[in-house]
Amino acid sequence: MASFIQNITSTTSGIASTILRIPVGLILMAHGAQKLFAMFGGYGLEGTGQFMASLGLEPGYLMALLAGSAEFFGGLALVIGLLVRPASVVIAFTMLIAIVTVHISNGLFMANNGYEYALTLLIVAVSLVFSGAGSYSVDKVISAK
Repeated sequence: MASFIQNITSTTSGIASTILRIPVGLILMAHGAQKLFAMFGGYGLEGTGQFMASLGLEPGYLMALLAGSAEFFGGLALVIGLLVRPASVVIAFTMLIAIVTVHISNGLFMANNGYEYALTLLIVAVSLVFSGAGSYSVDKVISAK
């Protein structure tokens, strides 16, 4: 068990991953808060759930809860640098689903509700899966033990 924890918390990156993950984590937390708590102009679980159901993602409320939790708690994990690799896998999967179900038909650009933002987050998440949390993280402390 100890080697498993060390494997998922190890990091090959220095400060670069830290610089990348903190602002991205904060942005993800804000988007998750829109879905979960109706903050920052979001629609909360009910409204987001209805939107997801309209896309065929059923049950909509559960899908909103899962997506919002992936963004909010995944973003929190990035900010504090705890279990960054598993959190990044969940974030990447969530962004892939968002791209395929919502944005791909609108083209690349955000001005048309395209997929550029979700693609950027997907790429950041995949990068963090490979690099880990970086030198200033809880993961670095855990993996050193």
